[in-house]
Amino acid sequence: MQVAVFSAKPYDRQFLDAANAAAGGRHRLAYLEARLSPETAVLARGAGAVCAFVNDLADAASLEEFARAGVRLLALRSAGFNNVDLAAARRLGITVARVPAYSPEAVAEHTLAMILSLNRRIHRAYARVREGNFALDGLLGFDLKGRTVGVVGTGRIGAAVARIMVCLGCRVLAHDPRPDPALEALGVSYTTVSELLAAADIVTLHCPLTPQTRHLIDAGAVARMKRGVMLINTSRGAIVDTRAVIDGLKSGAIGLLGLDVYEEEGDLFFEDLSEQVIQDDVFARLLTFPNVLITAHQAFFTEEALTAIAETTIANITAFEETGRAVHEVSTEKLA
Repeated sequence: MQVAVFSAKPYDRQFLDAANAAAGGRHRLAYLEARLSPETAVLARGAGAVCAFVNDLADAASLEEFARAGVRLLALRSAGFNNVDLAAARRLGITVARVPAYSPEAVAEHTLAMILSLNRRIHRAYARVREGNFALDGLLGFDLKGRTVGVVGTGRIGAAVARIMVCLGCRVLAHDPRPDPALEALGVSYTTVSELLAAADIVTLHCPLTPQTRHLIDAGAVARMKRGVMLINTSRGAIVDTRAVIDGLKSGAIGLLGLDVYEEEGDLFFEDLSEQVIQDDVFARLLTFPNVLITAHQAFFTEEALTAIAETTIANITAFEETGRAVHEVSTEKLA
């Protein structure tokens, strides 16, 4: 099958080519550097499937162009699908597939790295030492042992984070519509979001982006948090109301902030903009805070995760070509 791969980076080519070769090299992968949008969707003409990533916009206009071009499958190389108009996909007869799980440990370990780096000010210490400044003032951290960590969302990634924090001697509170008995057996206590926010020294977000979780962390949530809280988001950017968090940083309500995602990251992340002036004033404001650590959506970026993503994506495409059904289809039945 001819596959148009949008937002393709060198590492996408490396891992997708390897997965395709392992599957017999049956698919013709056409790599496109362009991000998917209604304007670039026309580049998929001649393909039977499109492969898209997290910041590709598969809205109704894009999908309508796909339908005109004969595209029958949208294979996401991500777990989330909030960037897809599922109702339009169903109406147009386009199957949507995803990668439901790849390496939860990759994101969980990146979350831990952000927690440790912020707590011990590793990012600031690194810059100081390179400039010959060996003073310790301003680098004071705290022991994680005995601290309360709130994990919002205990799917595979959130559960992995909870297990890590339990092993570090933390008291772990969690919130999820479906509590995990295995985590409860480890001593994790499930509670409401409000109670979690009020009690936690560290709040880490691991829930999908839905209408219910959009701006879950807003001004009201910031006000309910323990003053000086550490907030970590490695899930989806729009779960956090960035302007509310900036206000929280300015007032001291939020003491430390770690972001691997940003609600307007589509025009920023995965690109080299080092020779340009950042036009996003909100993001630029975030960069001015010394107690903020931002990484550019790299939590998933390990060899194991990229291998799993590529293999699952190729398996989805192969299964669809052979049977008309992908292995991991996103259900649109409730949208009928």
